[in-house]
Amino acid sequence: MRTRRSGSHEHTTDITGLVSSAGGRLPGRISVPPAPAEALFPRTVPPRGHRRRGHGWAPTPCRVATYELTSDQAPVVWPLIPGDGLPPWGAELGYDALSGGTFYCDPMGWVADDDIPVTNPNIFIFGKPGRGKSALVKAFILRMVRFGYRGLVLGDVKDEYEGLSRALGVEPFRIGPGLTGRVNPLDVGPLGDGWSNLDAAEQRRRVTVITGRWLTLLRGLAGSQAVPFGPTEERVLTRVLRELVGWEQGATQLAPVTVPEVWAVLDGPTSSLVRDTRHADRQHFLDDTRLLRDALGALCDGSLRGMFDGPSTVHPDWRAPIQTLSLRALHDTGNQAAVGIALMCLNSWGQAMRELAGPGDHRIVLRDEAWLQTRLSLDAVMSLDANLRLSRRDGDVQVVTYHKPSDPLSAGDSGSQAAQIARDLLHLSDIRVLMGQDGEVASELGNLLGLTRMQQDVVTGWAMQEKGRALWLVGDRKFKVQTLLTPLEQRLTYTNDAVAG
Repeated sequence: MRTRRSGSHEHTTDITGLVSSAGGRLPGRISVPPAPAEALFPRTVPPRGHRRRGHGWAPTPCRVATYELTSDQAPVVWPLIPGDGLPPWGAELGYDALSGGTFYCDPMGWVADDDIPVTNPNIFIFGKPGRGKSALVKAFILRMVRFGYRGLVLGDVKDEYEGLSRALGVEPFRIGPGLTGRVNPLDVGPLGDGWSNLDAAEQRRRVTVITGRWLTLLRGLAGSQAVPFGPTEERVLTRVLRELVGWEQGATQLAPVTVPEVWAVLDGPTSSLVRDTRHADRQHFLDDTRLLRDALGALCDGSLRGMFDGPSTVHPDWRAPIQTLSLRALHDTGNQAAVGIALMCLNSWGQAMRELAGPGDHRIVLRDEAWLQTRLSLDAVMSLDANLRLSRRDGDVQVVTYHKPSDPLSAGDSGSQAAQIARDLLHLSDIRVLMGQDGEVASELGNLLGLTRMQQDVVTGWAMQEKGRALWLVGDRKFKVQTLLTPLEQRLTYTNDAVAG
């Protein structure tokens, strides 16, 4: 308000008068009704509250702890604070306990996304028996079927996947002593199709791939019998395999080859074989290959007999959503070495069947109880190593299950070449799922996988409180995931029938 004098009169002009004199009009004052008596906060409360019982009064204000650190230091102090989630595509497996959001799994999609630190689609799953490994795998396969994937179980050791296979309308194949199912681990596979129509360069390339796969298997079989496999053995077997398959004779179609046929040629070498392998005479050849011949002969009369020593009688429908090969009959004999050898043969056969996979023909290949194979020998570990390295080329998601991270290291003595290669197996997968483990395994999690103490406690504490819980390592990202199953999946994944009975 402004006051001015004009003669002996005093005039007072306020803002309302000024606006009115100019022909304007101010809005009226808004009246605020008094707060009702039942209002939650009828009036302003002092910062420290009212100094009466039950009114939240505090003698001093609450002190808030403050920290100053950079964004790259924060994950060290709080390693499990949720960051950016994964894209919402692929199988919905459950929820992320840290962020509360849905957790999706799509290994091939992660490899194709440069923003996700995943360079290969293999999945390693570790977990104490009974923590939900097989249930997780079954749910993953079942939910990825609707995205065009197909399952391939190369050795269902305990028949845990038969129910899932039958639910999808596919009858499992059974392999074991006295059963009709038989697989030839030296199958030529689709690389032999249309052989006469291929040019010489393509034929040579394919023969190299086929014989390389066979050599990897035969090296593993020999190693399972503690027989050394060096350059001489490799040269001899390469010559034998090319002679048996018909490559050396210019055949218009590659002939089938079996392990007993390889042993028979080694046990009765031709003069050309003795000469081409640079042996002085037949006796020199027999003396030089005695251990190799004895190893293959023992396998033909033992672990391979009736199961992997003849033409395949297993002919899966590769258009079906899943195929399973059961080894339960062999497992029930209690011969763990024989089961490991069978897994190695099935892995080689499965690799042959996938060597000409078409674009978009994606498979989820399960290698269950892989520790049975890696415990055989260094060469058995190298065989599994070779299979896993081809997953990205073939468009397959290789799923390998173990009980604990140190299981692969049982391939040899500490510091040995076998133990080192087995340790490197852990790096053939950027996706590792750590389900519940006992506290004694915590040091392994830190030494082998580089987990911090807090992350170890997640695996040995939180994940042990309920089935299906796991710490997922997706590249350098970590997620606390609770797997959720539908009622149908709970019936298909139930594996405690024997215990319940």
